[in-house]
Amino acid sequence: MTSANIQQSELPQLKAVTVSRDVQEFDLLIEDMEAELGEAWGDLGFAEARTFFEQPEAESLEFIALAMDAQDEEKLVVLGDIIKTAQAKGIKVILIAEDVTPAALHQLLRDGADEFVPYPLPESELRAAIKRLNSVQQPPEPLAQVAAPTASPVVAGPGNKDGSVFAVHGLAGGTGATTLAVNLAWELATIDKTAAPKVCLIDFDLQFGSVATYLDLPRLEPIFELLSDTDSMDADMFTHALVGYDDKLSVFTAPSEMIPLDLITTEDINRIITLAKAHFDYVIIDMPKTLVQWTEAVLRHADVYFAPVELDMRSAQNTLRVKRALQAEGLPIEKLRYVLNRAPKFTDLNGKARVKRLSESLDIVIDVQLPDGGKPVTQGADHGLPLASSAGKNPLRKEISKLAAELHAVGQSDVKAA
Repeated sequence: MTSANIQQSELPQLKAVTVSRDVQEFDLLIEDMEAELGEAWGDLGFAEARTFFEQPEAESLEFIALAMDAQDEEKLVVLGDIIKTAQAKGIKVILIAEDVTPAALHQLLRDGADEFVPYPLPESELRAAIKRLNSVQQPPEPLAQVAAPTASPVVAGPGNKDGSVFAVHGLAGGTGATTLAVNLAWELATIDKTAAPKVCLIDFDLQFGSVATYLDLPRLEPIFELLSDTDSMDADMFTHALVGYDDKLSVFTAPSEMIPLDLITTEDINRIITLAKAHFDYVIIDMPKTLVQWTEAVLRHADVYFAPVELDMRSAQNTLRVKRALQAEGLPIEKLRYVLNRAPKFTDLNGKARVKRLSESLDIVIDVQLPDGGKPVTQGADHGLPLASSAGKNPLRKEISKLAAELHAVGQSDVKAA
């Protein structure tokens, strides 16, 4: 196939182009492109790609196939710019990669690549990727029909409970800790339609907490007042600082202004959690990523301390640091339950092998694996809706629902035993 800048009068209108250092290095890609598009495609080098996107001939492009191998990893910035330029023009990007490190793939996918296909190309995989690109991307249906519930009355118990505490502490940025905390709290609050448990969601990320944003709730002034003087706090003051969501969930949001993490002490945390446990069946705590003086208090109160990670080096290193820190202080590290966010799919054997190696190298058990929920997760949060309302069939929502059911079953068995 000749270059994409040939006279369009001689060839059909371009539907796609390959972008690579040398397309002849990817002979299987050439064969598949010809099989799928006939003569309606061209090839470009890295240097000419961005310029071509500005040409009139590029207006008909549906996608580009960006092909790279290990030699091209030093050009990640250039490749990222190509992806971003294509996306800005409304052109989809299929990333074709051979012998490329996971870190490089992760970076390019974050830059905006829509699909990833390994090279050598598996049978019919390019066709499947093109089909996925051409499928109509429907926004989560409920978003167009369901309005985010406004703040509603707090639902608290009489004060004679001994609720279970589940903390969520992301071990790296972007591991989905707040998404897990918010949706786990909602799933527990709605798990039983006849005898729904009373659930309190607490945002202890005092500086960058976003639970209120995820549920489109106001950040109340009494939060700061209560945190500043927990000595005089009673049950009425505590419930007054809460805000209700859809008559089912009670939320203790982060303060409206950023405050130092050391403004509160271990004693403050103990008082808040003790009151919450007395009035609610389940207390879900969204923690800051930073380890602070009062992290120990939350860990000791927690029945389970969820630690979301991803399949990357930063999560692995941070997991080792956290383990060492807790072990050095003699803290109950056995309460940690590692959660793998954006876990590989069932058919991704290579990804599953990497998960096994990660577990073995860190000497941990990853028994909760959450799939990548994709754009609907962000869309739901932007609309102030839990996934159950915004994308009920989303695979991430389904896994969090299963986790909630597991925790509730354990909680119910403990109640019966007592």
